[in-house]
Amino acid sequence: MSALFLGLLGGVLTLGLSLALPFAVRPLLTRLRIMDVPNERSSHERPVLRGLGLAVLIAMACGGSLGTALTLVTAPTEPGWGFLLAVGAGSLSAGLLGLSEDLNGLSVRVRSAILLSIAIVSSVSLFWIARVGEFEFVAGSFLRNWTLQTPVLSFWSLIPLAVYGVLFISSYINVANFMDGLNGISGFHGVVAGVAFATSGLLLDEGWLVTAGAVLAGGFAGFLPWNLTRPGAFLGDVGSYLLGGATAIISFAAFVGGIPLLATIGPMVIYFGDVGVTLVRRMRKGKRWDEPHKEHVYQRIQQMGYSHVQASAMTAGCTLLASVLGIASIYTTFFGTLLLLAGGLAVLVLYLLLPRLLPSRV
Repeated sequence: MSALFLGLLGGVLTLGLSLALPFAVRPLLTRLRIMDVPNERSSHERPVLRGLGLAVLIAMACGGSLGTALTLVTAPTEPGWGFLLAVGAGSLSAGLLGLSEDLNGLSVRVRSAILLSIAIVSSVSLFWIARVGEFEFVAGSFLRNWTLQTPVLSFWSLIPLAVYGVLFISSYINVANFMDGLNGISGFHGVVAGVAFATSGLLLDEGWLVTAGAVLAGGFAGFLPWNLTRPGAFLGDVGSYLLGGATAIISFAAFVGGIPLLATIGPMVIYFGDVGVTLVRRMRKGKRWDEPHKEHVYQRIQQMGYSHVQASAMTAGCTLLASVLGIASIYTTFFGTLLLLAGGLAVLVLYLLLPRLLPSRV
C-alpha cells in the first residue's frame, strides 16, 4: 500500500471518530462537572464544558494504532512503524497527563516531573529507533541542503541533541497549553501542523510522516465543529497537552529521521514566537511570567474587536505561511534555505506586529 493510502486510512478513521466520540464523551464530562470558568486568562464570558480533548485523544490513539500496524505489516524492516509507535505513545502520555490535570489537578512539581519524563523517553526512543548499527544518526535535517555528506555521530555526541529534544518537546507542550485561549485556535493549529507534516512526508516518500500528520490533522479537524458551534466545548488540558505533545514529537521524529530542519519546525514558529516574546515582555515589566494573563498576540487581536474565529484564523494563516516556507526548503540549496529562514522570521515579525497594524473594531 502506498504512503498516501496508509496516511489517508489513519486520518479518515481519526476524523470520523473525532467527530462521533463527543456524543459519548460530552455526557460523561457533564456528569463530572468539568467546566471552564472564566478567569484572568479567559477570553470567554460564561462557563463552558471542557475536556473534549478526551475524544480527540481516543480518536488519535485508534487512528495512530491502525497506521502503525499497517506500516509494520507493509514495511517491517523500516523505522517508520517505530517512529509512529513512539509518536503515539508520547502523545497519549501527554494527553493523559493533561486529563489528570483536568480531573484532579497536579502540583507544579509533579506535573513538571512527568512532563520531563515524557520528553526524555520520547527523545531517547526516537534516537534509538533512528540509529543504524552503533548509534549512527542520519543528520539530513542539518545537511540535506548543505551538499555535505551525512556524518555518523557517536553515542556521546548524541547527548546534546537528546537534551535539545527533551527541552524542545517539554517546552512545546506548555506552549500549546498557553496558546489554547480562543475558540478555533488549537483546532486550526492541529490541522495546519498535521497537513504540513503529511505534505513533507509525501514529498520525501516518508510514509510514516504522512500517517502521523494525517492522524494529527484528522483528530483536530473533528474537534472544530464541536468547538465552534453552540453550546461549544473546550479541549481542556487533555487536548492542549495532546496537541503540544503530538506536534513536538512528530517534529522531533522528523528531525532525527532526516527531514530538513525548516520543514520540521515551520508549523511551530508562530506559537514559539508568541509565547516567548509575550513572556519576555511581561518579565521586563516586572510581572510574573507564570500568572494568568491575556497578553498574547492572538488575545490582543481578539480584544481589538475581532471574533475568536477571525483572530484564530490570522494565527493559523501565519502558521500556514511559515509551514509552506519550511516545506520549500526541501528543494533549496544552503543559501536558499537561509533565505527561507529569513522569510519565516519575517512572517513571525508580521504576526507579532498585527495588534499594531490592524484597525481596531472596538
